[in-house]
Amino acid sequence: MMRVQYKKPWPLTIDKSYTPTITIILPTYNESQWVKKRLDNLVTQDYPMDRVKIIVVDSASTDGTGSLVEGWITTNPKVGVKLLREPVREGKFIAIAHALHLVDPTNEIVIFTDADAYWRQETLREVASFFADARVGGVTASILYADEDGVVRDDAYRAYYNLVRIAESKFRSTPVINGPLLAIRTNVLQKVGLPDFPGSDDSAFGSVIALAGYRMIQIDRTAVMEYIRGDVLQRRIRRANCLVLNFRNTKRYAKRMSVYVPSSFDVVWRIESWLTLINPWLLLVSVICLAAAISLEHSLIAVVSLGVGALALSMKPCRTWVLQQVYLICGAIRGLSNQDVIWNR
Repeated sequence: MMRVQYKKPWPLTIDKSYTPTITIILPTYNESQWVKKRLDNLVTQDYPMDRVKIIVVDSASTDGTGSLVEGWITTNPKVGVKLLREPVREGKFIAIAHALHLVDPTNEIVIFTDADAYWRQETLREVASFFADARVGGVTASILYADEDGVVRDDAYRAYYNLVRIAESKFRSTPVINGPLLAIRTNVLQKVGLPDFPGSDDSAFGSVIALAGYRMIQIDRTAVMEYIRGDVLQRRIRRANCLVLNFRNTKRYAKRMSVYVPSSFDVVWRIESWLTLINPWLLLVSVICLAAAISLEHSLIAVVSLGVGALALSMKPCRTWVLQQVYLICGAIRGLSNQDVIWNR
């Protein structure tokens, strides 16, 4: 994918003069540290703001997030921002569902984003330009990690992730999406609905769009920053859990909803399903078998094999890959308890 597909030009119609109407949905819970900066960032996009509306959903925050949004709206009366207050916190999925009821039926693109994200000034225009092609059902952008001061981190996994997602997109579609930016054509969203199985997250949205026969792409012409906060280990395990559930459940969901359309995306889906659901366990079983061969049979081949594996860990890409397999195993085990029946973030 990286060596062949990534280098190819986009096989799509891209038009930067295309300016569809856009509604941005921003779910929040205790985001007082971020929400004003996020709104400032959204309204300074290089895009005609008379064609953009923003819906902020406050899920019963206890830190004054809703009041901060109200204050921001008061000082920016010309910007089309609505605040929807939920009386109780029911999770990100429910917050999005509530916000969708407020989207104008004539609106063309819906974008989901997070409070702890930051878009470059050109991001909205670049994203919209890909929707000029009627085959495109959804768009996301490359993701960069940044600390709370906005300094971008050197992250081997994220660099690898972005290359593969863009390559898959140029081939057909990518099934793996992140929350800082997920743009969906409104009529496509109305057709496929909201994936509501336990553990469904951003990737489930992207996957079901691709499984329905539309192009779900990650573009390379802009990037969005996601701020690192909280327990990184727990966050990665939770993300792995959602990926496992996505590849277990989303295709069945698409078939159940009668939106599944066979396409070349099935090739990507099979490869990513294997890499997510099967490959991590092969690594674990291999290590256990080699260790047993050394312990029980004093196998020289097993010693050499484990030694080569240990030496390979000195290379950053290999360490990154092995850690990802560990996260996927932990995520699969976590998924057995079905803890994430809603998006709790």
